[in-house]
Amino acid sequence: MAFGKNIRTYFEGKWHDGDIPVMRAADHGLWQGSSVFDGARYFDGLTPDLDLHCARVNRSAKSLMITPTVEADEMIAIVREGLKAYAPEQAVYIRPMYWAIDGSELGVAPAENSTGFSICLEEVAMPDPSVATTLTRTRFHRPLQSDAVCNAKAGCLYPNNARMLVEAKSKGFGNALVADIMCNVAETATANIFMVKDGVYFTPAANGTFLSGITRARHIGNLRAAGYEVREAVITFEDILAADELFLSGNFAKVTPVARFEDRSYTSNGPFTRKARETYMDWASGQR
Repeated sequence: MAFGKNIRTYFEGKWHDGDIPVMRAADHGLWQGSSVFDGARYFDGLTPDLDLHCARVNRSAKSLMITPTVEADEMIAIVREGLKAYAPEQAVYIRPMYWAIDGSELGVAPAENSTGFSICLEEVAMPDPSVATTLTRTRFHRPLQSDAVCNAKAGCLYPNNARMLVEAKSKGFGNALVADIMCNVAETATANIFMVKDGVYFTPAANGTFLSGITRARHIGNLRAAGYEVREAVITFEDILAADELFLSGNFAKVTPVARFEDRSYTSNGPFTRKARETYMDWASGQR
């Protein structure tokens, strides 16, 4: 099922209009889940950090023992060619993807140098930055890197995220605030998280249980450059309850305000949340 509309697909060396089939029934990626992807954004004629997203999908492939076949610079050129079909005012989700085709070792391990590659462009509007979400706890945890490929943006990780999100929705909340194995805050089911307390920004320290996002790193750099204090730290659920503001950080929306964590309400889209988005957009505009 398509995520957006007005889809274009790059496959086997050329661009195609529409959501075309790219995987076969016996491909390792389909029946063994050996697939990785990344997500970048096009909006207002900009593609912030496209180079970092293209580089990361290659690292993700290696983490899942898939042989990457397209250099990041070549991938960027392919994406830019595909985006020529969209106007600057159209917002597009950019998704390069790899999957293993053949298996080895009884079919379980992906075979080297047997890789499928595709890029999907989908027109998806940027979310309204003033619309806040709500969070609740979940009984599911983020895994350890020794148990799962947490250092990759891998499709096989997302069923765990999905059940977190479905549980949260069933309780009447917009997203789940997820713990690591030590029961400290890691991220949400769909994005990294920041909290603000007494004018200081905090975000969970990267500990190998979650993907420390490209947009997360960009916020940290932008805010520090603007003179704000940003700390990467161990964050407990009690810290979250004591925070002044919360917001999510991810490529899809850049900044999503949080209005409530369970019974605790916050200043929705408060001044520090708005500043995080403002510094990001100022930086992105400067990349034009």
